[in-house]
Amino acid sequence: MHPTQPLLILFSAINLVIGSSAFVLASIVEPIARDLGVGVAAAGQATTAYAVGTAVLAPALLLASGGWPRKRALLGALALFTAGNLLSALAGSLPMLLAARALMGAGAVFIPLAAGIAVALVEPARRGQALSVVFLGISLSYVVGVPIGAWLGLRHGWRVPVGAATAASALALLAVAAGVPRAIRAPGASVAGLGTVLRSAAAVSVLATTLLYFGAVFSVFAYIGPVLRALASVSDAQLSWTLMLFGCAGVAGTLLGGWATDRFGALPTLRVLFGVFTLALACVPLTAGHPAAMLAALLTWGLCGFGTTAPQQARLVAVDLPRSPMLLSLNSSMMYFGMALGAALGGALLPQAGFARLAWVGAPLALLACALLWLPPESAAAADSAR
Repeated sequence: MHPTQPLLILFSAINLVIGSSAFVLASIVEPIARDLGVGVAAAGQATTAYAVGTAVLAPALLLASGGWPRKRALLGALALFTAGNLLSALAGSLPMLLAARALMGAGAVFIPLAAGIAVALVEPARRGQALSVVFLGISLSYVVGVPIGAWLGLRHGWRVPVGAATAASALALLAVAAGVPRAIRAPGASVAGLGTVLRSAAAVSVLATTLLYFGAVFSVFAYIGPVLRALASVSDAQLSWTLMLFGCAGVAGTLLGGWATDRFGALPTLRVLFGVFTLALACVPLTAGHPAAMLAALLTWGLCGFGTTAPQQARLVAVDLPRSPMLLSLNSSMMYFGMALGAALGGALLPQAGFARLAWVGAPLALLACALLWLPPESAAAADSAR
């Protein structure tokens, strides 16, 4: 076993907690809406609040903690995340829930912090695999956390899975306190580094791809429970199993993406995976009334969509290794801006599209992301050299 593997596995386990906490609300949006006395589209904005919290506050926190020891920064992030989880479980109104989810989003700065440490600890030839291990926890959240949370929330009320997520977040905090060495080193972020990154056309192109991809996904996934019911009339139990299978495909995709990145390169891997993902997403509405076809489209979406994680992160690291923590944080921001964009866009167009055709709201965004991957690399290089 590589000396860094235990630490990477710990980061992956904590990302499992973060992913489960973040995404479970999408599967129990209907009970939340009933309990808080709001519409489903309004309750779905809890995903938007979390996304905006991460997109806006996480880079600021990364800059503020740039000079801190990495262990202290990790602990601070998880403390915020745990507090947001607890306040979510206690929320008695939609505004309180939205504020709590935004605080959770700020604490999710743990993800780019952990990714930056992982990149700093391994040799270049292992970066794709290291990142795939760290982000495997996010994929596993769809296999373990989200289906179990959906089952608990639909059976016992939405506060039960959120309370369980709070306890898991507290355990994650203790695990970092006990398991991460104080002497661990990785580059921190700085305001000067942020300016350099934002002037890089290559970096902006990669970040825009992330934004569009997550916008496409969350125009549908923020309402995944009602979408699956509209397409195939799934029961509560079937919904949990479907989400679990989706997550299994995501786990396989994450590992596949890391392996393919190290073997074939990040850009060729992304072109194939994004293309197949876009096709699968566009086909989802066509599967209405055909459960087997719907499941096939979802599994293809999960396999190829999650497969983009490691190669996308590897592209960013290759753009500017010394500033990779800032790039990875901005990439997380684009992820969550994309989630907010997708959830808001899906909610706005829901009356016109309906749940069954909601994927067609996201498909054009996915197509734009594909187009960015085929831009001539010379154009970005020329733009950067001209600055």
